[in-house]
Amino acid sequence: MAQGDLTVFEEVAEMIGEEVFDFENDTLKLGLIDNSAAPTAADATPRWADYSANEVGTGGNYTANGETLANVSYTEADGVATLDADNVQFAQDGSGFTDAYWAIIYDDSATNDEAICFIEMGGPVSEQAGPVNINFNASGILTVTVS
Repeated sequence: MAQGDLTVFEEVAEMIGEEVFDFENDTLKLGLIDNSAAPTAADATPRWADYSANEVGTGGNYTANGETLANVSYTEADGVATLDADNVQFAQDGSGFTDAYWAIIYDDSATNDEAICFIEMGGPVSEQAGPVNINFNASGILTVTVS
């Protein structure tokens, strides 16, 4: 896996069918974790609680349980549903985290804070060393195609 790769948890396909997510109305968050435990697409029941014990330290511009994604949208056109949100930016801060390896996007409104996907940050990434920007693909965070 290369830096910047976004991987959707395999269980998300089932969770969509079970109506776990309401992408138009739920609060989605992006939490940062260290390398104590690496997420994989095959994680059986991906939830924020599975990763939060490895969360980077709070301080600087990072708060516990991560950043709330802004301007989340879930749209459909021509059989392609797209989940998107604004990019996430953490300004440089001398008291910020120094050990981010993974970003986990999860649904904070879902019953169990189910995780949707993760991003390989190529860590250790440090907010102390400079700003940390997580830029989503121009075509969206996640697309689901029906054909």
